[in-house]
Amino acid sequence: MVMQLQQLRYFLAVEETRHFTQAADILGVSQPTLSKQIHSLESTLGAPLFERVRNAVALTAAGETLLPHARRMIADADAAQDAVKEIIGLRRGRVRVGATPSLCSSLVPPVLRRFRAEHPDVELLVNEGSSQDMIAHLLARDLDLALIVHPEQGVDPSLHAAPVLRESLVVASVAAGPPPTTNAQVELNELRETPLVMFRPGYDLRDVTLEACRRAGFTPRFAVEGGEMDAVLAFVEAGLGVALVPSMVLVNRPLLRATPLASPGMRRTVALAHRRRAILPHAASALRTTILEHIATGELPVGVHPL
Repeated sequence: MVMQLQQLRYFLAVEETRHFTQAADILGVSQPTLSKQIHSLESTLGAPLFERVRNAVALTAAGETLLPHARRMIADADAAQDAVKEIIGLRRGRVRVGATPSLCSSLVPPVLRRFRAEHPDVELLVNEGSSQDMIAHLLARDLDLALIVHPEQGVDPSLHAAPVLRESLVVASVAAGPPPTTNAQVELNELRETPLVMFRPGYDLRDVTLEACRRAGFTPRFAVEGGEMDAVLAFVEAGLGVALVPSMVLVNRPLLRATPLASPGMRRTVALAHRRRAILPHAASALRTTILEHIATGELPVGVHPL
């Protein structure tokens, strides 16, 4: 037989009141039920815990020995229960979320602001990197959630990646300079002789841009290459060239002009990914809900469409 927490609670109640009937009243059980549980605990331990002294009870030597252990076990159990309730109630917890640089600078900040307002005590850990990096971190269990650019070939079968929005790519150029075309929209082959600011190798948008140029029948000229999103935008602001970027990243960039691409244009799908068979922690599940609600109800830039 094994000691039960309920039996220890009964034991402590009797020790505090030194009376079975009073302890039963406090606990909201009948006196016979209380006596039966104490007797069962004594049988488990192999020694009596109380002895009768006049109209009350006193602890035996075995009861004195059990007392500090019982108090500690009940305190630990209560603390564990409170900790779990805090996490379930999102009074605390931790979320590890990843996103690409373009999403970290556009979609993620308002989402985290909204989540923080609702759950101020949840710790937020953000990992920024390429979609391939985010997928690797999910597989390694280093992240709970990740916003990635959904690859055409799909993701690892152990991951679940739900498309959440589709956004258009636009040509970013310095607003103070001449536009990349005299038309409202730019044909991709109009950029044949235009220097491009290019992302570093391994960056999602680099591969997309190079493939689109190849299909249009030309190899682009690079003005400068090797940057992440913030660096690429800064280089364009400096007038070094133009870049193909998601429309979202040009919000609050008054020094830059966004010129749409002519039909069929270029688009990318953003997905919210997590491990397929993993149960999301409560805080991560709440952040997932916030992301989906923001995409469904928030103000999204022109060229961005929820799925």
